[in-house]
Amino acid sequence: MDAIRWSPEELKLLDQTKLPHQQVWETYAEATSIADAIRAMKVRGAPAIGAAGAFAVAIEARRLAGQPDMRERLERAITVLHDARPTAVNLAWALNLMRQLIDETSDEALPVILYNKALQIAEEDVKTNHAIGDYGAQLFNRPTRILTHCNTGALATVGYGTALGIIRSLHHQGKLQHVYVDETRPYLQGARLTAYELADEGIPFDIITDSMAGHFMQQGVVDAVIVGADRVARNGDTANKIGTYTLAVLAHHHEVPFYVAAPMSTIDLDTEKGEDIPIEQRNMEEVTHIFGQAIAPEGATALHPAFDVTPGGLITGIVTERGVVSAPYESTLRSLKNGEANE
Repeated sequence: MDAIRWSPEELKLLDQTKLPHQQVWETYAEATSIADAIRAMKVRGAPAIGAAGAFAVAIEARRLAGQPDMRERLERAITVLHDARPTAVNLAWALNLMRQLIDETSDEALPVILYNKALQIAEEDVKTNHAIGDYGAQLFNRPTRILTHCNTGALATVGYGTALGIIRSLHHQGKLQHVYVDETRPYLQGARLTAYELADEGIPFDIITDSMAGHFMQQGVVDAVIVGADRVARNGDTANKIGTYTLAVLAHHHEVPFYVAAPMSTIDLDTEKGEDIPIEQRNMEEVTHIFGQAIAPEGATALHPAFDVTPGGLITGIVTERGVVSAPYESTLRSLKNGEANE
């Protein structure tokens, strides 16, 4: 399963707002329309939007090739892309890589060099996710019941997934008993997307409302919680889809291990703590409406922070492509960034 396809001239995105009932691929040939798709969550998930942003810059460079103001327009495109989803650090990470290449490369070579870099980012993401899956699966030695939140699978990455990649690896190794899928209000990424991926692979699961998670932990049927991440600060504080912090508090109370699965590109050592992570505020109609249908009284207002921050002290371990680390994250994450693997 994939949600992003590319060529030097265009990017094809599976419109995830129409899943699971319609599979609609849309084609984009310039950066601002890709930024719009990112903002509208037609493509979503930190690794996926990082790759999409990289391809957007490469496609824009090809489109602007030969124009005297190419570099200025590329910089404007990068700014627009960056602002599309401010919390997910993978997007900023990928755009910074492309900006560095622009500074180092001649005008004539830019389209090819940038496209090759975007291709590298995409290909490495798939390898990274398989490694995360393998490291995460090593944490469990018997059939395990996992609760997960939002969508962290092939639809949120270039392929395989992060937290859902661990679930896939557990399933392939015969160590997965069941998955509880938070519906993930208000955008329903769990009910719409994670359930779609699990059903496609024949992985046993049940959708639960977000408010049911504590009940099932209390009943003793959840062995671990595994979630993804949009940004991990230097001290281990982790921004993820709204509702993740609640799960972490519940897991801590019920003594259920709580793991975060994240590639190294999501770990941001320049951000000291969770309070420094920008939290995207989305349209209130995503709360008051579902698929365009109002579920609240006319005139009702709502709040919609798209992410919350889970303190590192509530996180049992962070699973990366270089290994699994635990607190104190200030030192263990820095060691990972410096290339010292932990297993």
